[in-house]
Amino acid sequence: MSHDLKKYSRITQSIHAGQHVDEATGAVAPPIFQTSTFAFSDCRQGADRFAGAEDGFIYTRMGNPTVARLEEAVATLEGGAAGLATGSGMGAFCTVIFALMNAGDHLVGTSSVYGPSRVVMERDFSRFGIESTFVDTSDLDAVRAALRPSTTLVFVETPANPTVVLSDLQAIAEIAHEHGALMLVDNTFASPILQRPFELGTDIVMHSMTKFINGHTDVVAGMIVPSTDELRARIKPAHSYLGACMDPHQAWLVLRGLKTLAMRVRTAQDNARRVAPFLEAHPKVEWVRYPGLDSHPQHELAERQMDGPGSLISFEVKGGIEAGARLLDNVELMTLAVSLGGIETLIQHPPSMTHAAMSREDRLEAGITDGLVRVSIGCEDADDLIGDLEQAFAKV
Repeated sequence: MSHDLKKYSRITQSIHAGQHVDEATGAVAPPIFQTSTFAFSDCRQGADRFAGAEDGFIYTRMGNPTVARLEEAVATLEGGAAGLATGSGMGAFCTVIFALMNAGDHLVGTSSVYGPSRVVMERDFSRFGIESTFVDTSDLDAVRAALRPSTTLVFVETPANPTVVLSDLQAIAEIAHEHGALMLVDNTFASPILQRPFELGTDIVMHSMTKFINGHTDVVAGMIVPSTDELRARIKPAHSYLGACMDPHQAWLVLRGLKTLAMRVRTAQDNARRVAPFLEAHPKVEWVRYPGLDSHPQHELAERQMDGPGSLISFEVKGGIEAGARLLDNVELMTLAVSLGGIETLIQHPPSMTHAAMSREDRLEAGITDGLVRVSIGCEDADDLIGDLEQAFAKV
């Protein structure tokens, strides 16, 4: 589409963003430019491209037409300045830290953030003098108390992984900016269909596109979307020099998955709205965390900040880790696997899987109890999902 997509809804944008008809052939589906390098018409053109005096492609690590379409598409959905596609969500996060933080700088982050994001800060970036403090970012006083004169970045994941705790993005952005810090939001759990952090004051949005944006459990991918061209210019060199680039075929697969993003998100959300009350009423369940339930601590915030509660549910089976393991070992339709946001329902045990590298003390402080189970509801029939849980609970 050659016209401006901004006037359309996110649902329409998810189908058409980045989907230009190919000028050379008229192909509707984007071509895969599976090439490592690009020829110049003459030496002057090569020199101009390297100097930044002329737009154009040089080398796929630095940019590729297929990847550029995906970057355009996600930036359009998020309402950001531009996108930088990476080979994974962790590639996106590490690129931002490498680009924007220096020795002596300090990060404040969500305590129950995706486990490896926290571990890489505490174990690896700390070796280079970058400090971090992880707090319950749903508590604004805790965010304020964690700030230091050296705090340059506030990192929020909402809904958080795997506790499904929500944080007030607009309020935290104001706190960060008053302090002179930038704000980075991991929008993986909500996707741009349900939450748009830039409208609430965020500076940078990142995604593990492995999850909802791709949605078919067959690609690992990440994306960075800065709010301004200036921020993109600061991040782009690190993206290139770290080799955090995306393969063109990988980008083509994500572009294909993106077309059904809105449909998948809404179908999975409809299912979750039925599964969550079933779990909350079940006698073998201790508690449930789902933003669509009145019992969720940030239910009002979810209604104000998001366009829907999503499809991630956390709960604890009565009887702790042993009872939870028995449930997971007996599901038949649901798949026992990590990750989330796929078209199929995935169920896992974060304390022993995705967040196992965190100390037990840190996990419990972050609300990740030993018996916590996280389920990413997919697009199957809701009655079938409830039936699968019923038969598994009967064996607990």
